Amino acid sequence: MTSTPLTKLSSALHFGLTTPTQIAEDVITHANQNASHNTYLHFDVASLRTQANILNKQAPLHSIPVSLKDCFDLAGAITTGGSRFYAEHNAPATQDSAVARRLRDLGCLLTGKTHLHPLAYGITGENPDYADCLQPNNPALLTGGSSSGAAASIQEGSALFAIGTDTGGSIRVPAALCGLAGFRASHNITQHWPTMWQGGMHLAPSFDTLGILTRNPRDLATLATTLFQLPTVPAPQPPSIGYVPTSFLHDATPEVLAAYVHFRNQLNADIPIDATFFHDSLEIFAGIQAHEAATLHAGNFSHFPQLIADRLRWGATITATQLSELHARHTAFQKQLITLFDQHDFLILPAAPVHELRAGADHSRIRPIILRYTTPFSLGGNPVVTLPGPNGTGLQIAAAPGHDAQLLAFAASLTETA
Repeated sequence: MTSTPLTKLSSALHFGLTTPTQIAEDVITHANQNASHNTYLHFDVASLRTQANILNKQAPLHSIPVSLKDCFDLAGAITTGGSRFYAEHNAPATQDSAVARRLRDLGCLLTGKTHLHPLAYGITGENPDYADCLQPNNPALLTGGSSSGAAASIQEGSALFAIGTDTGGSIRVPAALCGLAGFRASHNITQHWPTMWQGGMHLAPSFDTLGILTRNPRDLATLATTLFQLPTVPAPQPPSIGYVPTSFLHDATPEVLAAYVHFRNQLNADIPIDATFFHDSLEIFAGIQAHEAATLHAGNFSHFPQLIADRLRWGATITATQLSELHARHTAFQKQLITLFDQHDFLILPAAPVHELRAGADHSRIRPIILRYTTPFSLGGNPVVTLPGPNGTGLQIAAAPGHDAQLLAFAASLTETA
């Protein structure tokens, strides 16, 4: 079995080829090395060096550098949510968020708090307050969002793992565009860990969940199973994999279509599903999301970028009757999706219909095009692993809610002999 970035770093630590202090210095050297120099919205060199001296050497992830999206508290730092308004009006956190505490307990080196699309309410990584997040590997391209700095931290090498969030695709899209592996945790996980969002800034609680970015699916499985204390289970062999037919992919680029065919062949996915009802997902998702976000940010709409402010104002106009109808449609959608997972272990679909987002281009119309691909699994509360493909393409592999361990084991098995 070939080594991974995690096993290489752990081995180097074990054999004395590196030290926590050296890892911290490497993080400092690599941080904010994208052309926009904004991977991190909070980066404290002194804190990194202090952490390196007090990390628990017996912890399972001793000295592993992990970045944290700036919608989770770190003691002493202001949580901005990617907004100057909140940067100016929020007080410094008095304690770590639950996820930060959990990472520290595992021995991780917390590298800093990363860039995000304002309020985590966008899919491109554009941010007029803190500048757009550019890919370290290609300054002509945006990282995608909303977990933009999370993706940049992995690309630039300042973190081995990045903690982000995924409401409507905020892990899956940056993973695909930046050539990374991503994990969107099942909503069941946050139900089993009810305090995991303590100290976190929500966007839409009905859909928000934690996510992880890294380079290798085997490492992804290691961190996710350790972080959430998932059971060790075998991957289904052979799995039944249903694929969304190409009729759904009418707006995908040729690069995305070619990668999808390659993935299907690689996975022996030869069972098309009836995804007609997927077309309703964005309308259901967008209304509930906007209503919940408007409630959370009431009174502050004018302080946010115009496109976001407009969504929030629309969300505030949704009536109780309209919201009830959306929730009923949501429930019906979930039942249809559960039926598919009764027939298949996994479902696959491209992570996005586009393979790049050019920096400086007008992306005002791209959001609904991308969310059409990601929101079906957001509505289902499904765990999803994104596998990187060539040239900014990526594949979503989704499992039934609560089947995170099986999904992660399957994704890891695909690279065990790679």
